[in-house]
Amino acid sequence: MITLFATCKPFNDPHIACIQRNAIEAWTALGSQVEVILIGDEEGTSEAAARFGVRHIADVARNAEGTPLVSSMFETACAASSADVLCYANADVIFFPDLIESVERVGDRFDRYLLVGQRWDLDVPERLRFEVGWTDRLLDRVRTQAERHRPAGSDYFVFPRTLDLQMPPFALGRSGWDNWMIYFGRRSGAAVVDASEAITVVHQNHDYGHLPGGAAHYRLPESDENIRLAGGREFIFLLRDAPWRLSKQGLQRKSRRERGGLRSPESDLIVRFGPGRRARLIRALFHPRQFIRYAVRGLRKAGPSAGAGPLGAQQAD
Repeated sequence: MITLFATCKPFNDPHIACIQRNAIEAWTALGSQVEVILIGDEEGTSEAAARFGVRHIADVARNAEGTPLVSSMFETACAASSADVLCYANADVIFFPDLIESVERVGDRFDRYLLVGQRWDLDVPERLRFEVGWTDRLLDRVRTQAERHRPAGSDYFVFPRTLDLQMPPFALGRSGWDNWMIYFGRRSGAAVVDASEAITVVHQNHDYGHLPGGAAHYRLPESDENIRLAGGREFIFLLRDAPWRLSKQGLQRKSRRERGGLRSPESDLIVRFGPGRRARLIRALFHPRQFIRYAVRGLRKAGPSAGAGPLGAQQAD
């Protein structure tokens, strides 16, 4: 069994309510192998859980701005689930049966792993009908209408409950924490697998009206705080930094070219040494111009009396 857990946005916006109901119903349509848990007390969540017959846990820790903490969600899900495998997902994404098949394939090879992958962005303005043949109908729309999202962030993470997630108090729905997950998976010795070619994930497009000021999540101060909690930009890993690839042909190690040439040894060194001065030195070595830019910006923010050297300025940034 897989426990799929998520937190919902308030259901007071008609479009957000529509796509979240689509996602939850799609998860339940995967059958008895998937248990769904909705975490949090946002408006309409308890009603949605009752409507679709899934579990609901209202309590979740929040930061000073009232944003749910990712760490609290993961801890709650692990404590509530009896499944060997858990899957975090954003509440607007739709999975297909290839999720279950892919998890089984990776679990047959590795005891400790983390599955991530790209999504397809699709406009879905209507309530979907999950009747016989729904997967084929929706996949036809994906092939003809959807766009592949850039591989900068991840909307889902699949992992065995034995993976000890030592997660900082990241704000949910803000940038950075999903990138840190890829770094942490590697740092912990788990097999980090890019399942973009094996798991079809449909993200139902929406605007950012639910966020403060309608700003994109990556422009919010909480995203900056997430990056700080991650240890800095050195630990913002992308899908290319996942050493393994799962495709229809099976599991394979990515080549150095697939992992970005020089990015491959850079990420390997950062994983080896972890947070701290050495990681900043590695970043400076591989990105000297960027390092200088960050250092100068940090000095300007600190002011003329700061007296901090370039490494200190970069850390403050």
